Amino acid sequence: MAKKYEDAGVSIKAGEETVDKIKSYAKSTFNKSVLADIGLFGAFFQPDLTNYKEPVLVSSVDGVGTKLKIAIELNKHDTIGQDLVNHCVNDIAVCGAEPLFFMDYMAFGKLDTVVAAEIVKGFSIACKENGCALIGGETAEMPGVYQLGDYDLSGTIVGIVEKSKIIKGDKIVSGDVLIGVPSTGLHTNGYSLARKVLLEKYKLAERIPLLNKTLGEELLSVHRSYLSLIRTMKSKIEVKGISHITGGGIVGNTKRILPAGLKLKIDWGKWEVLPIFKIIQSAGEISDEEMREVFNMGIGLIFVVSKENVESALKLAKELNEQAIVIGQVE
Repeated sequence: MAKKYEDAGVSIKAGEETVDKIKSYAKSTFNKSVLADIGLFGAFFQPDLTNYKEPVLVSSVDGVGTKLKIAIELNKHDTIGQDLVNHCVNDIAVCGAEPLFFMDYMAFGKLDTVVAAEIVKGFSIACKENGCALIGGETAEMPGVYQLGDYDLSGTIVGIVEKSKIIKGDKIVSGDVLIGVPSTGLHTNGYSLARKVLLEKYKLAERIPLLNKTLGEELLSVHRSYLSLIRTMKSKIEVKGISHITGGGIVGNTKRILPAGLKLKIDWGKWEVLPIFKIIQSAGEISDEEMREVFNMGIGLIFVVSKENVESALKLAKELNEQAIVIGQVE
């Protein structure tokens, strides 16, 4: 008997249906720079370079790790796309860039058009919030690689910055101050450890008094975008460096932008650690050192500024309803 692609677990029809479902979400993010609908072999974007003398493109690619497993288990897929876009936007925003467009990659064990549409809905929400266009992507069905019900995501963001305004930490000196901005939880990092220790003791649907919500709701808290805050801060004061706190924690990420010979002095008692991290640490009997290496501990972004600009930075943040905190300095 002649075999078909569908016999191997891949449905071309499902792929076509998925494209039809997600087109409207993608189109809702389009602006005048997007020159073609999705579905062609390439995506076309004509940036407005009017206000740039030496424009530099800045790009980043990332995933959301095993946070996906929480979304899959709870069958809630409309926020995981927001996590991915915001994570990617933050990674280029800390370099001083403005996001232009985003592209996604989704791989399924078996393509579920409803789930795919929910994920892309999340992409579109975050793209609109960040002012960038969702101009294309790829959806793959790979039954030999992923289990039934499983999927994986990655995303690529491309942004732009004036060459003279790139923020890369090269002007940081000893005595500069670290200003931390709160996270909304784990963001998209540390989920393998969190899942291991938490799910041995709790159910995702279980309401945790310390959290005032279910564990699942807490673990799916959206990785926030810091773009608006970064945009305001860099326009008003001299920001020497910005660190997006992802895998590797506060020290691991912030030392990436330090010039040679400098180190960080973090005052770990300066802020109240979010309850979810206390629960994780208690459940797994995890050391402070390990927690600080794996998780953001409640600080999702760090600005490095001179001592003279600390008060201005804190005032600016307060005007934007941000609870910025001095958490240490450079030595």
